[in-house]
Amino acid sequence: MLSKQYQEADPYPHIVLENFLNPAILDECIEEFNTLNKADGWINYVHFNEKKRGLNKLDQLPDTIRRTINELNSPEFLAFLSELTGIKNLQKDDFLEGGGIHQSGRGGFLNIHADFTVHPHHRNWQRRVNVLVYLNKDWEDEWGGQLELWDRKMTACEKKVSPIFNRCVIFNTDADSYHGHPEPMTCPEGQFRRSIALYYYSIEKNPFRRATHYKARPGQGNKLMVKLDNAMVALYTEVKGWLGSNDKVVSSILRFFSKKK
Repeated sequence: MLSKQYQEADPYPHIVLENFLNPAILDECIEEFNTLNKADGWINYVHFNEKKRGLNKLDQLPDTIRRTINELNSPEFLAFLSELTGIKNLQKDDFLEGGGIHQSGRGGFLNIHADFTVHPHHRNWQRRVNVLVYLNKDWEDEWGGQLELWDRKMTACEKKVSPIFNRCVIFNTDADSYHGHPEPMTCPEGQFRRSIALYYYSIEKNPFRRATHYKARPGQGNKLMVKLDNAMVALYTEVKGWLGSNDKVVSSILRFFSKKK
């Protein structure tokens, strides 16, 4: 039973599902990604702890990608997620905060982290579940980009998941659900690690509030820069919650401070 497999998984509740969606639909999504490379609206997340691009405005996404996201935000899929995870009354996020579509090229990375815990525009929405759908055909493991799931004490990576085409990873976003792909990728120029990333919430009276929190791996240098970057992300997240700042602001600010390292 999938729910039992999910809820009893280590290092925290998660599951990897193969052949998740209609491959012909994902082929169309890939073609649409190709047309988006020079489009406006991309957020360049480039700072000490990550290097990637994201686009999270539904009205700027092409038809097939937008329809796919809407299917993954449908009542039927929300019911499936609640059954799988055991978390009742999961909420979709029409803002696609931090999600939507992601793309990383050669040199891209995402340091190990636990995700932000409360939606910046819904202060009683506790973030509970991530869904990642990969769109990478002919991906080679030696390029890197494997999603790493680390134990809750950040002592070791317990699982690596290659981001291959039509593979879906679903996992709980607890305060210590550490994950990422921290090594800069070595894929050829023009090759990209692409995904659809959606996050789901539950409504809580007193949610635990914290910004995205990066963690240095054992033996990793520049631990001070990891902490300083965390402080900048936390400050931005708080300002965004009150003022509704655009994500492009944080990209430029964090990139500036990262150059000071």
